[in-house]
Amino acid sequence: MNLNQVTLPAVDLAASVAFYRTLGFRLIVDTPHYARFECPEAGATFSLHVVDTMPADSGILVYFEHEALDELVADLKGKGVVFTQEPTDQRWLWREARLRDPAGNALWLYWAGENRRNPPWRVANP
Repeated sequence: MNLNQVTLPAVDLAASVAFYRTLGFRLIVDTPHYARFECPEAGATFSLHVVDTMPADSGILVYFEHEALDELVADLKGKGVVFTQEPTDQRWLWREARLRDPAGNALWLYWAGENRRNPPWRVANP
């Protein structure tokens, strides 16, 4: 089994589409109620669907990985993207920057390198 995609709610689809295009994702489906993007490096996809009101904070976090995190954040800030946390080294050995999309969905931009799949505390499988 493999993860297909993540779909996020959006009240103002046009604003959300513009935001994700600013982040560098490729728009591959564009309808009045749904948009899908492709990640430029690995071909993974995620989508947005229109809702009348945003659900209460679900606690869902969407992570987008980028090796040159600090440079990416600086570039996005230059384009007007606002971050709630600057790139910060975390105790779980990832470097993360945090922001919200126009609908309020929580996004983490990060770089973990080898620690993403093989942290020192990885469970040993027989």
